[in-house]
Amino acid sequence: MTPSLSLRRQLLIWLLLPQLILWLGGGALTYRIALNYAEKGLDQSLSQSVKSLARQIKPLGSGLLVDFPKAAQAIIEEDPDDRVSYMVSSPPGKFLIGNQAFTNDPLTINTETPVFYRIEIGKKPMRAAALDVSYGDVDQPQLLRVQLAKSYVAHERIAQELIADLLAPLLALGLALSLLVYAGIKRGMTPLTRLERQLQERSSADLTPLELTSAPTEVHSLVTAINRLLQAIQRSVKQEKRFINDAAHQLRTPLAGLINQSDLAINETDGERLRARLHKVHSGALRSAHLVNQLLALARSGSEVQMSRIDLAHLAKDTARELSPRAVSLKVDLGYEGDVQAWVMGSALLLREAISNLIDNALRYGIPPDVHATPTITVRVHAKQGKVTLIVEDNGAGLTDTQREQAFDRFWRGSDLPGGCGLGLSIVQEIAKRHGAQADVSLATSQGLCVSLTFPECAQAS
Repeated sequence: MTPSLSLRRQLLIWLLLPQLILWLGGGALTYRIALNYAEKGLDQSLSQSVKSLARQIKPLGSGLLVDFPKAAQAIIEEDPDDRVSYMVSSPPGKFLIGNQAFTNDPLTINTETPVFYRIEIGKKPMRAAALDVSYGDVDQPQLLRVQLAKSYVAHERIAQELIADLLAPLLALGLALSLLVYAGIKRGMTPLTRLERQLQERSSADLTPLELTSAPTEVHSLVTAINRLLQAIQRSVKQEKRFINDAAHQLRTPLAGLINQSDLAINETDGERLRARLHKVHSGALRSAHLVNQLLALARSGSEVQMSRIDLAHLAKDTARELSPRAVSLKVDLGYEGDVQAWVMGSALLLREAISNLIDNALRYGIPPDVHATPTITVRVHAKQGKVTLIVEDNGAGLTDTQREQAFDRFWRGSDLPGGCGLGLSIVQEIAKRHGAQADVSLATSQGLCVSLTFPECAQAS
């Protein structure tokens, strides 16, 4: 892929290129205006000359008296590069005197003011003026035409001088403006250069927020976006480190026990004691597998997931239905109460994990103090006043006030019963945070523990 131009070069191109185009366009327009004014000056000169020449030709009876001194004729013809052509004709078009015959006369002539037009004499374009003069008797009126033409040499020279005098200052102003634009871009790019230097000087482990003061709003917005990204990366790195530390810490003990029990089992000769050793190895393996699954669920709860509209009531009923065979085997009464539908924005995978953990927690520890009482677990979902609340309630022994404050701590366990690892409620709380929900632990209405998750309600699809 071809590398794109830098921002500085793009700014220079888009600022200086229009300036160059405008300067060239202005120069062409200025040259055209200069030619127009030079032509007006040429027409004025031709007007004075043709009138002066007409005054030298005077009617005399039925004839003409031409008083055209040779000195005046020499002055008219003295510049070979700007030669003046003239012709006197009477009637118009019939040559009388002059140094050039005009072959293409204008159709109409004003007898009071000269008429100006373009003409070619000897394949050379010239500017011409024509003036008609009336003479003769009343009975026999006659018309005399005086024509005078000058080349465009002086006209073009004047235009070139004008354009040089006008464009030189414009060029100087353009160069000065270009330097100012370059200096302005360089100064405006300073915050980005400083930001680039800050990033280059950082180590890969430095994820602290960037600092950039006295910079335009756009740069502050960029820095804010980068800082948000750095914070997200920092959270991800912390979660990864915490996951590794938790996994290493929690797996060390069961794996050491497995190794110890397997070593003893290898050297055991008594069948009953060997069976006991293998039973302990099996229990330790189950606990390790459960711990690994919980740790993976905890790591998954902190990853980026796609949110969508979910019927939490349907999801809760479906999850409870999946776990009902296990509840039946444990002789636990697992049921659902609540709304038919309750919509929230969330991830079905994570919410199912949270509900499963709550029900699993209740199945493990929701044992009633009265051995004759039937263990009961009730899952409820209610939508009210813009909130959707998910509740998992059991009729077990519950937790004390102090224990409820620690319920969401990682690896904290409120019971010594085997099988748990102290991560179930931590996973539930992490998932709740990802969904903007509030997780709470309280006493059940009668007895036992009540864990609730309160979500913002999502409008039902039409």
